[in-house]
Amino acid sequence: MLQNCPSSHTAGYANIPDSLRILRLKDVIKKMGISRSTIYDWLNPKSPRYDETFPKQKRLGRQSVGWLESDLNEWLMRP
Repeated sequence: MLQNCPSSHTAGYANIPDSLRILRLKDVIKKMGISRSTIYDWLNPKSPRYDETFPKQKRLGRQSVGWLESDLNEWLMRP
């Protein structure tokens, strides 16, 4: 059964709907074409670059977070 599993964790995303797909920081950076510091500036209310419309992180565990790909797609498509 495990023989058919893709070797890369991202290769398995093909069959998962965007509404359920969670992207980690490195994937968000790649998708958005921005830096890590820009993302955290947009999330930080004390930053002059704060963007209250940018999707919030979802906690995945004690030390891990991710973003719903559907939230990021909606944010990218906004006027």
